[in-house]
Amino acid sequence: MPVAPNVVMADDVRIFQPDLVNMYGCTLGSQTTVGPFVEIQRGVVIGARCKISSHSFICDGVTIEDEVFIGHGVMFTNDLFPRSTNEDGSLQGGDDWTLVKTLIKRRASIGSNVTIVAGITIGENALVGAGAVVTRDVPDYAIVVGVPAKVIGDVRGKQP
Repeated sequence: MPVAPNVVMADDVRIFQPDLVNMYGCTLGSQTTVGPFVEIQRGVVIGARCKISSHSFICDGVTIEDEVFIGHGVMFTNDLFPRSTNEDGSLQGGDDWTLVKTLIKRRASIGSNVTIVAGITIGENALVGAGAVVTRDVPDYAIVVGVPAKVIGDVRGKQP
């Protein structure tokens, strides 16, 4: 079942192709839309009136506030030192790594194919350009682009 019974969502959440998503243990706010081929893991909280575009991956530890746009193919991470195994060669389990939280503030827009490294806060009304790799916090209203993402302007028309 692609949308697990433990998903908490408002009655007016729209999942356009529920057979083509993987959602479990997450919370989605009113009027949020989710496109196909999206995975939203346990512990994720998504606010009201958000748009989650196709092929995006939102992992445990991510909080997305209200009115956020997530473009196609956006990838979040939640571990700064990911490994498959421990030093002794045994497979890592839930107790063998540290969950690092990420916050996307109200009305931020994240362009297609953006990667967001764990532990980042993207500010209110910020704009992250397509293809960026976000390795540092993004201030409110900032426009960031590139690899690594750098501030190039302000959505209110100011330049750095």
